[in-house]
Amino acid sequence: MKDIQNQRDYRNLPIDKVGIKNLRYPIRVLDRSKGIQHTVAAINMYVDLPHRNKGTHMSRFVEMLHMSSPEISLKKIADVLDQMKMHLNAASAHIEVAFPYFIEKAAPVSGAPGLLDYACRFLGSSDPDGNTDLVCEVVVPISSVCPCSKEISDVGAHNQRGEVRLQTRFKKFIWIEDMIALVESCASCEVFSVLKRVDEKYVTEKGYRNPKFVEDVVRDIAQRLKQDENITWFSVSAENFESIHNHSAYARITNGAPPHQAGRSGD
Repeated sequence: MKDIQNQRDYRNLPIDKVGIKNLRYPIRVLDRSKGIQHTVAAINMYVDLPHRNKGTHMSRFVEMLHMSSPEISLKKIADVLDQMKMHLNAASAHIEVAFPYFIEKAAPVSGAPGLLDYACRFLGSSDPDGNTDLVCEVVVPISSVCPCSKEISDVGAHNQRGEVRLQTRFKKFIWIEDMIALVESCASCEVFSVLKRVDEKYVTEKGYRNPKFVEDVVRDIAQRLKQDENITWFSVSAENFESIHNHSAYARITNGAPPHQAGRSGD
């Protein structure tokens, strides 16, 4: 049959990224306590397209993903990128895998169990020189108490739920659970899915004793990451969904060597 994609294009315009977006696909990811966790990912896959080619072969993206399924890890993503470049005759390749990751957490006093979901992403790219860049991202809900409100108020202080987005590049494998635990330890208090009255008392008082601005949160996380020799680059941001303002408070710190100078992640 006639292959339209392989016909020549005469507009002389290369395309940076062409491929598929938002493919929902069942995957397995590494779980430190259970070995494997089953979840559903939204996956984007792209390659570059030279100026002479009319189109790429969209079905091949799904075929290559199916070959690597159902397990998705940073090491497996590096293999998928190599396959994408080879089978699609591309110089560069990119993949983004976004998925919910569930951790069972016990309430701090009663011990009542509950599952809390965290939004995670694996980001991978391979350039024309064969350099592979891999980034792991977690989005962690937190709670924070305003230090200023506590200082100026006779009674109480305003608090709010926030969200920390942490991206890392690293020399050796890092667990999702470790990234999440680091963020939670730097908040006024972590978030739980199940809380009894004794637990509500505990988290309210813990947050009040540990007030944090968004600036404090990102600085505390960054300080810990800079002391970790395994981390070659990181970006951490915190957003508080303010309870007494019609806007959010935001802070961000990025630190470390740019891609391809920090070595290959995920080995």
